[in-house]
Amino acid sequence: MTAAKLARTSIGLVLTAVLLFPLYWMLNASVLPSSELISSTPTWLPIHGSLAGYRNALSTQGGHLLISLLVASGTVALTLLIAVPAAYGLAQLRAPGRRVLMVVLLIAQMIPSIVMANAFYQAADRLGLIDNPVALILADSTLCVPFATLTLQAFMRGIPGELAEAASVDGASPVRVLWSVILPLSRNALITAGLFAFLFAWADFLFGVTLTTSDTHAPVTVGIYRFIGAHLSDWNSVMATGVLASVPAAVLLVFAQKYVAAGVGAGAIKE
Repeated sequence: MTAAKLARTSIGLVLTAVLLFPLYWMLNASVLPSSELISSTPTWLPIHGSLAGYRNALSTQGGHLLISLLVASGTVALTLLIAVPAAYGLAQLRAPGRRVLMVVLLIAQMIPSIVMANAFYQAADRLGLIDNPVALILADSTLCVPFATLTLQAFMRGIPGELAEAASVDGASPVRVLWSVILPLSRNALITAGLFAFLFAWADFLFGVTLTTSDTHAPVTVGIYRFIGAHLSDWNSVMATGVLASVPAAVLLVFAQKYVAAGVGAGAIKE
């Protein structure tokens, strides 16, 4: 290895260690007693650690984790249910007014969430959906659908039209063409759009704190916020809650990484 390569490798390792250190410290602090966390001398290795923080976190935040999982899964389902046919119409069926709709979708992505939160609260209050996961699913999907539609149509636009035409000649309806031809070829884009929708819904705090007033119906992001306020001296439980809240997103990213890279890359080069 040349000196230049060695220098680049060393710099890369140092930067990686710096970026991963907060994650390591969260894992380390989650198993250390609170007395060691507030001591003047930091404990770098949890030799005498325990899982008491995780037991406390599961007992207090388990319900919030389930609510977040329900909301994130519902957001993915609703987002794809709307975005898939919309992208198919824009990319393959050449729906009239598609250019205007594309501009509208781009503008919708620019609207800050905080601007929409008040309107969502008023609508949910009138519909009796406050403290209801349905309100969170609808709110999160509102911001996820434009991105998913743009991502999917960019990919579908690159699918050869001859495939759809051949299926149509054989008597397949547009819905059948979408289900049997377009969707199997768009697997990477579907996983990409679904993953981003899941991550957004899982990490959402603004809509969660706006549309829930009861702790029992709050997602995990709001649960952690309120848990920290009530347990400032119990930092190992707070860190354990953060670890548990990070696990679903981390697992999804690990397993879907190659599909996301393929979906984003393919969508970026389509004309």
